[in-house]
Amino acid sequence: MKTIGLLGGMSWESTVTYYQAINNYVKAQLGGLHSAKMVITSGDFAELAAMQERGDWDQAAAWLTAQAKELQAAGADFYLIGANTMHKVAPQLQAAIDLPLLHIADATIAALQAAQITRVGLLGTKYTLQQAFYKDRITAAGITVDVPAAADIDALNHIIYDELCAGQVRPASKQRVLGMIAELQAAGAQGIILGCTELDLLVQPADVALPVFDTTLIHAEAAAARALAD
Repeated sequence: MKTIGLLGGMSWESTVTYYQAINNYVKAQLGGLHSAKMVITSGDFAELAAMQERGDWDQAAAWLTAQAKELQAAGADFYLIGANTMHKVAPQLQAAIDLPLLHIADATIAALQAAQITRVGLLGTKYTLQQAFYKDRITAAGITVDVPAAADIDALNHIIYDELCAGQVRPASKQRVLGMIAELQAAGAQGIILGCTELDLLVQPADVALPVFDTTLIHAEAAAARALAD
């Protein structure tokens, strides 16, 4: 079994989900007392969130690269960035360390293609929705990406950072997000990407008429499958 490296703590709420999902997959495949071999780093998310808010992505990349080097030194065979937004700095990390990265968008693309989705609605932070680093990777795979209206993006970003990252799940916020999903569906989306690793705290597949692609679960299971592969 390969050792998975996880850059966690972005926020810790979703890191818990990663740990559970990876180990559930390994247990299902191997049975008994088997669990995943993992190395996890977890920084102070408040520091990173401040860098994001002021647009200091170079400092954010350096902050995360230092942790990635810890994963490498600890013996990880490959690593994950446990947050969609921080894949913005994935190229800097890949240039700084000689350790394979399992990209969250690539795992999601594979799931979309398996489901024959050609047009998808994307939910996530304002950084993921307004910038090209994530959307363009999916578009390059031949899948059209729709995002909510500008006002909804701001509201969604508030829900993610001020509520979900703090462990707060509010019914009114859930209804607001479900309204965004309905609008994306009306615009032609065939499925919905939960493109923030906290969104699965708020929205479940049973809440939505369309197929839901939970990037946290997809990423975690792809990592577990790679760890178990020969």
